[in-house]
Amino acid sequence: MGEQQPQYEAQKKELSKWNQQHLLTFWPDLSVVERAKLLESLRDAVDCASLDDAFRRAMATATSAKEDLNDLLKPLEKEMLLSIDDASEAELQELQQVGLERIRAGEVGVILLAGGQGTRLGSTAPKGTYDVGLPSGKSLFQLQAERIRKLEQLAGPGARIPWFIMTSEHTHRETIEYFQANDYFGLPVEQVVLFRQRSVPCVDLAGRILLDDKWKVATAPDGNGGIYRALKDEGILDRLERDGVRFLHAHSVDNILIKVADPVFVGYCVRKRADCGVKVIEKVEPNEAIGVLCDVKGKYQVVEYSELSHETANRRNSSSDGKLTFNAGNICNHFFTTEFLRRIADTTMPLHVAKKKIPYVDTVEGSATWGQRLKPSTPNGIKMEKFIFDVFPLAERFVALEGRREEEFSALKNSDSVGFDCPSSVRGDIYRLHRKWLISAGALEVVSGGPEETVCEIAPLLSYAGEGLEEMARGHSFHCPVHLTAVDEP
Repeated sequence: MGEQQPQYEAQKKELSKWNQQHLLTFWPDLSVVERAKLLESLRDAVDCASLDDAFRRAMATATSAKEDLNDLLKPLEKEMLLSIDDASEAELQELQQVGLERIRAGEVGVILLAGGQGTRLGSTAPKGTYDVGLPSGKSLFQLQAERIRKLEQLAGPGARIPWFIMTSEHTHRETIEYFQANDYFGLPVEQVVLFRQRSVPCVDLAGRILLDDKWKVATAPDGNGGIYRALKDEGILDRLERDGVRFLHAHSVDNILIKVADPVFVGYCVRKRADCGVKVIEKVEPNEAIGVLCDVKGKYQVVEYSELSHETANRRNSSSDGKLTFNAGNICNHFFTTEFLRRIADTTMPLHVAKKKIPYVDTVEGSATWGQRLKPSTPNGIKMEKFIFDVFPLAERFVALEGRREEEFSALKNSDSVGFDCPSSVRGDIYRLHRKWLISAGALEVVSGGPEETVCEIAPLLSYAGEGLEEMARGHSFHCPVHLTAVDEP
């Protein structure tokens, strides 16, 4: 206790100043080890002044009278959006070559947003470790690592794509151990850099910090918008500048079809001299739970689906195409220059309030449940998050590329019991895409031998996006299950 007493007194004084002294309620009952854990939790997670400011800003934003976004929205202007469907093959090839040249020059890196756990999948492990049931048994991490390796081969000798993986306090250690156990999936150790996003305390509806245990503050990751501060604080920006990495592709871990460091996307953004770019897909269902990229007062921003009125979400073009007017669906697929990331690193990001059911230890003395860890049935607190797309209005030159949904996007979020965005749905999307690759490469047919799904998996090390399959496919029939691997694959 002697060594801990000065720290305890300092914490008590600071917490009392901000009406957070309840965090020390159980101090007399804690062991020496538990007290050390509590002091560490307070030191690492709690900055009362910053938290108070953040809480006030978040609540002011949540309760302030806002202009109705639906009256301000305009669809994207055609000159700032290129659709893959509208581009010629020659144009796409040219953009791909620009991207491959930048990769070959060592100027392209990848930032993977991998702070989430597979809770909705029924797992507490990092979501990137999840195996969706492909014949190969490959996880999301492995699929993406192998796409990086294949793209390096396509770019040419000496090409290297540094991979920066942002974890959270809940996934960091497990992610490191997973990569170590799998020898970084064939990538050099120094090429894979893991860094942590920040966590912020969870608070009740009055701003009082919640305890997750008697010796631990309840915390949550600060959202994917925490990437900008984390890149600076963890020294990643310094490394990018030192190594000459000028362009970054940032994306979420749960899109199983992600074209990692897509050279067409990179080439398009480079050719347009963009400092910030986004890849979208066409939103075809008004009620689909994805935000849309819009023009709001001359600035581009993502408007969440929940912010769209029924009328706005269902509005369609008067032209013959009949498409949704606001159909640029956001899928967390972004391009940044390192220069842009440096410029906005210290920007005060908007805070988004999410009311949640947060387990907590009851600190109210005299309560029948005092000292017990409770799991509320209704929202009892808030988590404050930052969103990665909130910096779009800060871009000096912003562009968008519209990809094909069936080639670009299939999200893994739910268990199979939900029926969509789940292991069986993303598996099916992989099989359909890879079957299409074989047919496009000249295969006579790819058929199932029975009522079961048409199982067709092509290893990323064999083909990044359907290229190079002609010799094995042309004139051949494939009977499922089909699992094609690269020569150098174990």
